[in-house]
Amino acid sequence: MVDLARAAAAIHEGEVVVYPTETVYGLAADALSASAVEQVFAVKGRDRSKPISLAVPDVETATEYTRPTAQEKRFMNEFLPGPVTVLVEAREAVPDVLTAGGDQVGIRVPDHPTALALLREVAPLTATSANVSGNPSARRVEDVDAAVREASAAVIDGGNELPGTESTVVDVSEGTIHRRGARADEITAWLDRSEE
Repeated sequence: MVDLARAAAAIHEGEVVVYPTETVYGLAADALSASAVEQVFAVKGRDRSKPISLAVPDVETATEYTRPTAQEKRFMNEFLPGPVTVLVEAREAVPDVLTAGGDQVGIRVPDHPTALALLREVAPLTATSANVSGNPSARRVEDVDAAVREASAAVIDGGNELPGTESTVVDVSEGTIHRRGARADEITAWLDRSEE
């Protein structure tokens, strides 16, 4: 098991780190550093037009980097921490490279003890799967792509195999689910109730 303090120090130095979440293995870098975020795109071979989410240890911390509406905050308090990505208005501190130039950023509060421990050491972090774009997401530490592993300063082993179901991506203000994943039916029901 990689020491969390060592992983956090690597992130402070602008490096990328592989970490477990409650869905799949993720790739962590300082989400407020444009150069660190650029490194995440490079490691994944990800198209720069596709935004990357921002992970924080709790909803309260999310409000330091975003401007959620009252409805979005109610939703976040209901579903986070958990396998859900909530699109909210980004504050100025969030670099354009993370949002692909958009005005919203996806917020994640992973429901995994190791991820939360890392986020309490250093946050916000990037929240994107630790794989080369187009390849399957890693559910076991040994399944992390060799190229991703080699480019990472640390790989944190989450122990047991992760569930593998991607997070549901939701725009609460629009009442829209952009990607159906974990808890999608519950989220749909919540959105339907909030429109009544």
